[in-house]
Amino acid sequence: MTRNAKINALLLLAVAALAVLPLALGLGDHKEEPFAGADGEAETAITELEPDYEPWFSPLYEPPSGEIESGLFALQAAVGAGVLAYYFGVRRGRRQGAEQARRQQPVSGTGPDTGSDAGWDTGSDADPGRPGEAVSPGPRA
Repeated sequence: MTRNAKINALLLLAVAALAVLPLALGLGDHKEEPFAGADGEAETAITELEPDYEPWFSPLYEPPSGEIESGLFALQAAVGAGVLAYYFGVRRGRRQGAEQARRQQPVSGTGPDTGSDAGWDTGSDADPGRPGEAVSPGPRA
């Protein structure tokens, strides 16, 4: 098993443990809603400490049911995961492209021609696609 595979397996086990342990240990059994969100917990704590508390503002949109609220939260998480996956995919693609370009560049001084322009096109030939124009200097293919 490679090092990366071991790390991935350990991370997967850690995530599974984080999901299963609270259920297995019965955490939250003493509460009315065992796994309520932080917003609900904060609201309960504030009303216990300060019964006359008035919120500063109200939400812009209040979903009609808890299921719709959960669905919107899941949609938000999916969009966020998609943005992160796109970002990391672009970074990986750029890195791989740079590595490929580095591998394709000629190494100077390795061939029989070790002159000042070794490994580079001198531009003496005309571009066959455009008669009369010289090819600009650049790496040889």
